[in-house]
Amino acid sequence: MEAAVVDAGSRLLKAGPAVPDQAPSMIIPNQMKRMPDEGSMNDSSSFEEIIVDPVVRGLIKDWDAMEDLLHHILYTGLGWEMGNEGQILFTDPLCTPKAVREQLVQLMFETFNISGFYASEQAVLSLYAVGRISGCTVDIGHGKIDIAPVIEGAVQHIASRRFEIGGIDLTKLLAEELGKSNPLVNIKMSDVEKIKEQYSCCADDELAYEKIKRSCQTEQHTLPDGQVITIGRERYTVGEALFQPSILGLEAHGIVEQLVRCISTVSSDNHRQLLENTVLCGGTASMTGFEERFQKEAGLCSSAVRPALIKAPEYMPENLTNYSAWVGGAILAKVVFPQNQHVTKADYDETGPSVVHRKCF
Repeated sequence: MEAAVVDAGSRLLKAGPAVPDQAPSMIIPNQMKRMPDEGSMNDSSSFEEIIVDPVVRGLIKDWDAMEDLLHHILYTGLGWEMGNEGQILFTDPLCTPKAVREQLVQLMFETFNISGFYASEQAVLSLYAVGRISGCTVDIGHGKIDIAPVIEGAVQHIASRRFEIGGIDLTKLLAEELGKSNPLVNIKMSDVEKIKEQYSCCADDELAYEKIKRSCQTEQHTLPDGQVITIGRERYTVGEALFQPSILGLEAHGIVEQLVRCISTVSSDNHRQLLENTVLCGGTASMTGFEERFQKEAGLCSSAVRPALIKAPEYMPENLTNYSAWVGGAILAKVVFPQNQHVTKADYDETGPSVVHRKCF
């Protein structure tokens, strides 16, 4: 049985057997609805649907919900059998607290009775997916942006940066902008999310965005409930916020300048190697026009060496940007488990959850 690879994002969970040249077999929303206890079901007047997000801003926050989600994925989705559980590799977000890593390995061995565990940092795995061990990842997820320089397979934590903004904040921005141009229509957040995925894009540069703000073609979009809204410059505002964070009310540099500043704190001997092996990943990075705008801004930046983006190998699955950490995890799983570099049940029983720091990081 192939090892399972799990990449739990803030919005989507990617899981599947470790087959590196294929997309993950399961890509599902990780938002869950908590059902009331059977005793309280009788009193329907008090029943309110409770939405639960197991992962918030990239980190596991609701462990009960995460356990339920993993149970569904492993036994129903991947066909594991009770009493014959396999090995599992998790992707690990930047800045994950040690306590979270320990709680995860404890959950997997004590609740799921797995035979082997491994975890590796998402930045490293995203580079593996494009055939690199050194470079810099710019991961724009649903709940956070991580910029992480990696040298010889090791994340340079002192130079790495995490920003607590992501796709969810762009969705809220789009909701505000659509509310201004369509004041009589009440748009659900779930619909705004779909509109963002369908329409949002990046202007060629700041000058082009200023022109769009003054004059932009509009188109009509019909919501699931039949209401019709107009979409125009709002679609560009979403992408522009990544290059001009002031649009989100933040006093911060744009994404390319942030990348250059992160790498400037690493030894100058490594600047070229890091900047010329830049990888974009995360769902938001697949926005129409984002890669082109990123390259254009990179050509204008002040550093002596300018960022250059790596293209994924042709044999890799389409839309690699969306799940590069998962693909990197599948590649790594093919090495660590056959070579017994993982945490075994015996390791866990002997040392406890803290073994994860020695064996995985």
